[in-house]
Amino acid sequence: MDNYSVLGRIGEGAHGSVLLGKRKSDDKEVALKKISVKKIEDGIPTAIIREIKTMQVLHSPYVMRLLDHFPKGTGFVLVFDYMPSGLWEMIHDVDSSLTESLIKSYMKMLLKGLDHLHKNGIMHRDLKPANLLIGFDGILKIGDFGQARTMWKDKNGKRPYTQQVATRWYRAPELLYGARLYTEAIDLWAVGCTFAEMFLKRPLFQGETDIDQLALVIKCLGTPTDENWPGHAQLPDFNKISFATSKPESWDVLLPGVPSSAQNLTKELVKYDSSRRIKPHEALNHKYFFSPPKEIPERDLPRPHHDHRTEIKIKELDGANFHMFQDFNLLLDSVL
Repeated sequence: MDNYSVLGRIGEGAHGSVLLGKRKSDDKEVALKKISVKKIEDGIPTAIIREIKTMQVLHSPYVMRLLDHFPKGTGFVLVFDYMPSGLWEMIHDVDSSLTESLIKSYMKMLLKGLDHLHKNGIMHRDLKPANLLIGFDGILKIGDFGQARTMWKDKNGKRPYTQQVATRWYRAPELLYGARLYTEAIDLWAVGCTFAEMFLKRPLFQGETDIDQLALVIKCLGTPTDENWPGHAQLPDFNKISFATSKPESWDVLLPGVPSSAQNLTKELVKYDSSRRIKPHEALNHKYFFSPPKEIPERDLPRPHHDHRTEIKIKELDGANFHMFQDFNLLLDSVL
């Protein structure tokens, strides 16, 4: 840490904290991701080594860059460019409209970044708005590679991975059914959910538990069949729970007021059969990107100010407190 000074705290994660810092050599602002190591006598955890090795092979304007890494006390520190905002903040910023042109720009950058990952044999495994960061130049970058890993290069590709990956609202149905033999297509499902969220301003599938999440997906997309999802009945947890038979909802209902080309792109990503989900390079050639309005040129993208992330979180907290106060007054009125 001798080369950096700490200016404040950005946030907390599952494995440590993220601090705002400054590189002493040139006063560049950076994000310092501190990862705790519970048993230092066991050496550096595989997850940390994997995250570092993963990021070292990635070189894309739409993927976060690892600037430095070093041990610190009983933990490890990863150093990145400081990003003042993210897609989650842009979605929840009530004072700034997330226009269709801007949605198209963010989606294009996300797909380009993901295409780079997959072409380098890397699955992210935790794509969601909170892990898509936005810099001072307005460029969106894929971040947080804590769950990322390289794909097996076996001839048959049949070595298992852990199924305990991805945040629930963006978790592909094969993972919800306990699959350990899966592909990078789990990232495509998450991209489809994120794309829909930019329009809806809320998650497309917002389950409270894993079972509730699966129930919501089935209610919206309809009951899986051998036609739309070959082999689903052989997934590890398929026979552990059953759901009522349902027909798929119309995409006009799932994405009301959303252009048909955007609905179609979401549909191509959010499919039961992972082998049929549209690949990033194919999605970039989808008709959605060639229909009006045009995306915003990168030089004209909205540029978040330094404290945008903190400002949005404070507004969200104030809004939550306001609604809680309203609910309390309503309850009080009903009692009196």
